[in-house]
Amino acid sequence: MQYEDILYEAVDGVARITINRPEKYNAFRGKTCEELIHAFNAAGWDKSVGVIVLAGAGEKAFCTGGDQTAHEGQYDGRGTIGLPLEDLHSIIRDVPKPVIAKVQGYAIGGGNVLCTICDFTIAGESAVFGQVGPKVGSVDPGFGTAFLARIVGEKKAREIWYLCRRYSAKEALDMGLVNTVVADDQLDAEVDKWCAEILEKSPTAIAIAKRSFNMDSENIRGIAGMGMYALSLYYDTDEAKEGSKAFKEKRKPNFRKFVR
Repeated sequence: MQYEDILYEAVDGVARITINRPEKYNAFRGKTCEELIHAFNAAGWDKSVGVIVLAGAGEKAFCTGGDQTAHEGQYDGRGTIGLPLEDLHSIIRDVPKPVIAKVQGYAIGGGNVLCTICDFTIAGESAVFGQVGPKVGSVDPGFGTAFLARIVGEKKAREIWYLCRRYSAKEALDMGLVNTVVADDQLDAEVDKWCAEILEKSPTAIAIAKRSFNMDSENIRGIAGMGMYALSLYYDTDEAKEGSKAFKEKRKPNFRKFVR
């Protein structure tokens, strides 16, 4: 497959998947998600690959979620909301290889959800985490909410979603969203170190362990499926459209005028 929105390479047991839309702060559109799904499938079932690294191109962002310029009520691809997020989230969990999120710059919105789902998150000191959904008329009603609560705790997860604050790499480390934080110029070396350690271990044992961890939270996949249908209905409301419209017009949204 010829990729347009991502970069892919598999060398010495490590598959590196990079969202390559730095001009959009690595926000994803429908095509981006399809290419990510294809690449994760390729890496996940390649017996020469023992670990997968997910990253964003450039220094400004890991990923900032759905591309608002491709969001007119629904997004521009397939799936319940015009983005095959359920498939993307599932493949990251389902591949029998550890997935490392390598984070520099912004990991906001759907990018924050990707960090939540990946097995590990390794961040540079410049990394910034947080949610933005309720500020732009959106939400992630599944792994981005319920699974996040398992990682950072119920109270902190509600804070992240209801207030849409931003958190430094150190704050993300303290809440358990990140495994380790290093200087930006040491990020690649730190990721390489983790990859090397993983490649020394039994791939079958790791695959069983990953599936075992996932079984405990598998019910969240059902929550996500139901939630995406609710989100699709929400996207067709004037309240949700006010969020994307205000974002594009670079103004503060007025959601409450649509409350009846």
